[in-house]
This record gives sequence, C-alpha cells and structure tokens, in this order.
Amino acid sequence: MSDALKVGEPAPDFSLTANDGSTVSLANFRDEQAVVLYFYPKDDTPGCTKEACAFRDLTPDFAEKGAVILGVSPDSVDSHVKFREKFGLPFPLLADPDHAVAERYGVWKEKTNYGRTYMGIERTTVVIGKDGHIKKVFPKVSVEGHADKVLAALE
Repeated sequence: MSDALKVGEPAPDFSLTANDGSTVSLANFRDEQAVVLYFYPKDDTPGCTKEACAFRDLTPDFAEKGAVILGVSPDSVDSHVKFREKFGLPFPLLADPDHAVAERYGVWKEKTNYGRTYMGIERTTVVIGKDGHIKKVFPKVSVEGHADKVLAALE
C-alpha cells in the first residue's frame, strides 16, 4: 500500500474538473457523504470499462449507504464525456491530466507492459468517510468483484 495513504488519516484534498466542466473538491462532500474515490488508468479500455460499469450497476446501493462515487484518471474531460455517455455512467469522472492528485494519493507508479516501462495509474480505490478521513484503501485492484468489496467496506 502507498505510504501516502494511511487508514484513519485525513485524505489529501483535491479539486479537479469533472466531465460536466464543474470543479469537484473532496471538501464538497465533508460532513455530507462518504466518498468512493477510484483511480483507473484509461477511459474505454477493457478493465476500466468493466470496473466503471460495476460501480454504475451498484450506484443506488452506494447512495443508500450515503456514499458518492468519483472516478479519476489522467484522461481529458472530453474523453470522460464520451466514456460516460457510451456506458451510461451516473457518477462524475474527474480529469487529472498532470496526475497531481494521483501522485498525492500515491497511485502514480512505474508500470511495465510487454517489457516497456512507463508511469501510470495503479488501479486503486480509496474509501473516505464523511469526516474526510481514510476508511479503507484497496491497492492494486483486481476488477472482478471489486465494486461489491468496496460496497461492503461502507458497512
């Protein structure tokens, strides 16, 4: 797990542009809703689509538990708009093009694919309580069944 994220500590605040052009800050949800902040590598790729659709399908369940879902990737706002429309995603997707927020959360990592090394998002979900403190961190997420595990963590 990232050294940046420790359960019980305050989650790093951020302000990012959402798919609708609005600015979304973690502070907006304080004392109102828990936040499921999920970092994913790229819009409209197989694993990321499967993860987003799983969160989409469980959105009413997350809402029942008082939680909002926020997806974050380095993709552009335009890319997020297309991705949301294509798959009917009901939650905001936040653009982190300079990966500053991913770095603050410790999820911008060196990755290797087919022998090529590059920097990118390590699929990670952070559950943040209404009080703004980290409740649970899911590092190196495996997409299968992940949204259910995150939902269970909100108990």
